[in-house]
Amino acid sequence: MDSKQEPERGWTRRTFLRAVLIGTAVVGGRMILPPSLFARDLPEGRLTFVNLWTDERLEVTYRNEAGQYDWNALDEVNHILRCHVTGEIAAMDVRMIEHVNLVQKRLGGDREIQVVSGFRSPEYNARLVRSGRRAARHSLHMEGRAIDLRIADIHPKIIRQAALELGYGGVGYYPRSKFVHLDSGPFRHW
Repeated sequence: MDSKQEPERGWTRRTFLRAVLIGTAVVGGRMILPPSLFARDLPEGRLTFVNLWTDERLEVTYRNEAGQYDWNALDEVNHILRCHVTGEIAAMDVRMIEHVNLVQKRLGGDREIQVVSGFRSPEYNARLVRSGRRAARHSLHMEGRAIDLRIADIHPKIIRQAALELGYGGVGYYPRSKFVHLDSGPFRHW
């Protein structure tokens, strides 16, 4: 079998992700994604990431104009957002990636997303908790549902405001560390 083809049977990470995406629109009769997140209303699915720990850069188009995700491109996103301590890679939640995209586009552009922290391995997260850093014991970072970021040439306070105006997911502001936390959990802020 060609390495780029998926097996026809069984659950792979990609088939699981597809099933999750299909099932995320409505859960228990309640909308999870805001109405603005339907494909025709989404901004271009293109982002540029720079991992501040590994100095890697990725320019990626992860979704086309018809709203179809490019699974190979999402694998590249997963790789750049891997745990910078252990190197462990996880499937990042597409809703979180769309959250980042919406915030970035709301700020008017195509500036680089500077990754402070993407996926965190359980070991690394536990180390942060033990060291007294502001890390949650059950962090969404460990589920691939959160990112701590900066956007080139934009003050974190402005990034936070843009994210709050969207009313989607978690929005945290860390002025001393100069970054913003975004996640695909319920809307809340700190």
